[in-house]
Amino acid sequence: MEYNTQRNHLIIPEYGRNLQKIVQVAIKTEDRNKRTQIAYFIVDIMAQLHTQAKDSPELRHKLWDHLHIIADFKLDVESPFPPPDREVLTKNPNRLSYPKRDMRYSYYGKNIEIIINKIIDEKDEEHKAEIALNIANNLKKAYLMWNRDSVDDNLIKRHLNDLSQGHLTLKEDDQLISTYELLGKPVKKKVIQKKKSSNRRKN
Repeated sequence: MEYNTQRNHLIIPEYGRNLQKIVQVAIKTEDRNKRTQIAYFIVDIMAQLHTQAKDSPELRHKLWDHLHIIADFKLDVESPFPPPDREVLTKNPNRLSYPKRDMRYSYYGKNIEIIINKIIDEKDEEHKAEIALNIANNLKKAYLMWNRDSVDDNLIKRHLNDLSQGHLTLKEDDQLISTYELLGKPVKKKVIQKKKSSNRRKN
C-alpha cells in the first residue's frame, strides 16, 4: 500500500495527483512537438476543472501559468503565453506597515477621538453641548458592542471627560439613550410595570 506521505508533494492540489503525473510524462517526452501537444491536452483538462469560470484568454493564461508551476518550470514547449517568473512567485511580499496610534480606549476607535479633538475648538457652546451629548451616546453604543451586558452612564461621562481632557462635559440633567434602545431590545415587562405603578401613585 502506498500512502500519500510517501508520494510526491502536490504542487497545486486542486488539479490532483493524476494530472501531476501526466505533467511528468510531458516533461520526459523527448519530441518537442509531442510535448507541446501533451501540454495543450493538459491545459484542456485543467480548464474542465474550472467550470464556474468562463473560458477566456485570461483563464487560459492562468492555466498555462499553473502548468509551468506544476512542471517546476522544466516544461519546454511552444506555449501561447510566456512562463511566469519564478523569482516573482517565490519572493516574499513587502511587509505592510500599520500606523501605530496610542488609544486610551480601543473599543471606541480612533475616529471618535479625532471627532472629539475637532469639537473641542467649537465656539458655539450650545452647539458644542449638543454634539457632546451625541458623542456620549455613541460612546455608550460602542461600549455596549464590546460589553453587551450593561454600562453605567457615569462611566461614559467620565470617559468623555477623559478623552476630551476635560473640555467636553455633560450637564447634570443630560440623559443618555437607554441601553435597551441602543441594543434594539424590547423593554422588559418589569420596567413597564414599574413605570405604570409609579404613574398610579402620582395620580
